[in-house]
Amino acid sequence: MRPHEGEIRYYLGGAFYRMAYHEIGSRKNPKVVCVHGLTRTGRDFDALALGLADRFHVISPDLPGRGASDWLPDANLYQPPSYVQALTHLLAALGEKVMFVGTSLGGICGMAIASAIGNPLTKLVLNDVGPMVPGPAIARIRDYVSVRPEFPDILALEAHLRRVHGSFGPLSDAQWEHLTKTSARDLPDGRVALHYDPGIAKPIRSSLAIDTEMWSWWEKIHIPVLAIRGEESDLLLPRTFDRMIKSGAIPLIIKNAGHAPALMDTESIRAVRAFLLDQE
Repeated sequence: MRPHEGEIRYYLGGAFYRMAYHEIGSRKNPKVVCVHGLTRTGRDFDALALGLADRFHVISPDLPGRGASDWLPDANLYQPPSYVQALTHLLAALGEKVMFVGTSLGGICGMAIASAIGNPLTKLVLNDVGPMVPGPAIARIRDYVSVRPEFPDILALEAHLRRVHGSFGPLSDAQWEHLTKTSARDLPDGRVALHYDPGIAKPIRSSLAIDTEMWSWWEKIHIPVLAIRGEESDLLLPRTFDRMIKSGAIPLIIKNAGHAPALMDTESIRAVRAFLLDQE
């Protein structure tokens, strides 16, 4: 079973843009929307989507400026409110209740949507992100996003991914190869680049590396939440995770991983599947 490609159009800043998505599973099944992290694409969820496809219709968008989605003319638009606006167009197009899986930035978008009055979300999976993002983690991400994402060949790109995303967990060579191929964009001179607009780095480069609080969103979320934490994560700190659990979130700690678990291993896929299937 292979994912199909699609797109929706969304309105932002006086113009319409395309947001591409990847889908798998029968459209008659319950919907699951999976949203990736800052520099990634919807193809990061291929393994998870395949593990859910017999019971769910899984949709994994490429956020604006990533993958097959349109780049934005103003780099200052590459911020969560723009991503939430694009995602709510997708949710409106689906026109029914939806479960949401978000990794890092995708989870921030999920919390924003889940806290909104009248939102269509019924369950929320937060992969290594919570209502407080610490300043040192922001600084670390800012440093690697600031690097121009161009490489002489696909092997150099893979080496870069293994270096900056080693905290995804103990992935196999085949899994790294998959992440690399789905992250690559061919350049006219024969080199390759990461599959995103370099402009996405501008807002984070200009941001202050200070703790960012989103507890006001968290307090408005009243649906079941599965909170996943990489055991060695510097972004979802133990005290934040504990507070999430005390307020009702279901915990899942992924060993030998930091920020953010790739959700490509059998254990993670099984846990997410069980959470989404519960009481369905």
